[in-house]
Amino acid sequence: MRAGESVFDFVYDEADEDTFKPVDGKPPPRRNYNKWRPNQRLLPQRKDEELEAKKREAEKEKQRRDKQYNQNRTSQRREAAAFRSSVDIQPEWTMLDQIPFTTFSKLNFNVGEPEDLAMCGALEYYDKAYDRVTPKTDRRLERFKNMNFFKVTTSDDPVIRRLASEDKATVFATDNILSTLMCAPRSVYSWDIVVQRVGNKLFFDKRDNSQLDLLSVNETCQEPLPEAKEDINSAHSLSVEAAYINQNFSQQVLVRDGGKVQFQEQNPFAGDSEVAASVAYRYRRWKLDDETFLVARCELHSVMESKNGSVFLTLNALNEFDPKLSGVDWRQKLETQRGAVLATELKNNANKLAKWTAQALLASADVMKLGYVSRIHPRDHYNHTVLSVQGHKPKDFAAQINLSTNNMWGIVKSIVDVCLKLAEGKYVLVKDPQKPQVRLYLVPSDAFENDYVEEPLPEEEQVPPPPAEEESGDAKPNEEKDVDADV
Repeated sequence: MRAGESVFDFVYDEADEDTFKPVDGKPPPRRNYNKWRPNQRLLPQRKDEELEAKKREAEKEKQRRDKQYNQNRTSQRREAAAFRSSVDIQPEWTMLDQIPFTTFSKLNFNVGEPEDLAMCGALEYYDKAYDRVTPKTDRRLERFKNMNFFKVTTSDDPVIRRLASEDKATVFATDNILSTLMCAPRSVYSWDIVVQRVGNKLFFDKRDNSQLDLLSVNETCQEPLPEAKEDINSAHSLSVEAAYINQNFSQQVLVRDGGKVQFQEQNPFAGDSEVAASVAYRYRRWKLDDETFLVARCELHSVMESKNGSVFLTLNALNEFDPKLSGVDWRQKLETQRGAVLATELKNNANKLAKWTAQALLASADVMKLGYVSRIHPRDHYNHTVLSVQGHKPKDFAAQINLSTNNMWGIVKSIVDVCLKLAEGKYVLVKDPQKPQVRLYLVPSDAFENDYVEEPLPEEEQVPPPPAEEESGDAKPNEEKDVDADV
């Protein structure tokens, strides 16, 4: 470089402009200032999110504990509401066995088709207009005060006495008692069945004014009913009300033109001056094994004419007493969500519906009609209205509620086998009011008679059962039995 020249001196030459090319024409990349870097401003925000997440988890855990606590309290209230024994255990009774319910679920027995030995009574025709009844066109439930409804136990039935004298079977019962045994695993309330061993015969009876004459309400509901017996929504009051509704409903839905289907024999319980309700008694025999036959009195309530001939019906009514307690208002849901109403009833009254289904199957009814009857006002337990009537085929309905015919007969067969090993005398099967089990007691021959004085025996003083002996076969004395109270 010559003296006097500067490094910044520049001489512009136009020839150089044509050969000039930029190295890179892209703009410089912009710096991303949103990227998280440790120990900077976004770190405190992450800590806040972690704290919020912990708070949410703590809140969920608290809600879970509260829910579990409420469920436990409901269970404790239901146990404490506890259910009293259906019969007072007496000091002189001897407990022979305790049978848990768990074994019943494994029992199966395939019984053959039954044989009809006798048909008694008369059936009136069903009024098909009730199939079109809706909550908007409801019908007021009428009262049939002059109608006689007979609840005769097995050993007092003159037809069964005649069949026993003719040696037609070894075991005798009614459909009500058999369904109680068949649906045992679903029962919650206490019940009792008297077992009489007379010679080589076995009679399953009920006591006078037994719980089996009533209909349980909300037996399998999680929320317990009021304990006070005078409360119109107590378990006892609702059972009486349900039995009253069921009887009146079964007569109201009939055609009252005098037309009847009369069977071979008259009603065996009605006197000459008594007006008997529409009912047919079907005395049927099942073969349990080569030496054991069972005869049961089964009931049908009505008849319909169809293209294929006469169709026999059973008639029963479900009752709504307070929509706030059940959570489903029938007047609003029956037309649009009929399935939801039935599902709620299956949850709250599983035992009762199973027993009705079992009775329809025993009688070989073609259709079982279920009525939906509600109080006119939740605090009025005297006046009711019919909101709807639905029909179901018993076999289909049994499949819907998971009621197995083979399991039903397996339970009956196991109990019959146990009782046939007993010595001659009187016994009673009692469903434990607190535990899923049934107890077998030996009782005096005059037990449950009018002059029999009952003095309850404290639980701790009851005689413990003898040690269980292992036996082969389905029926073992230490197997559990369960039954549910039905009308």
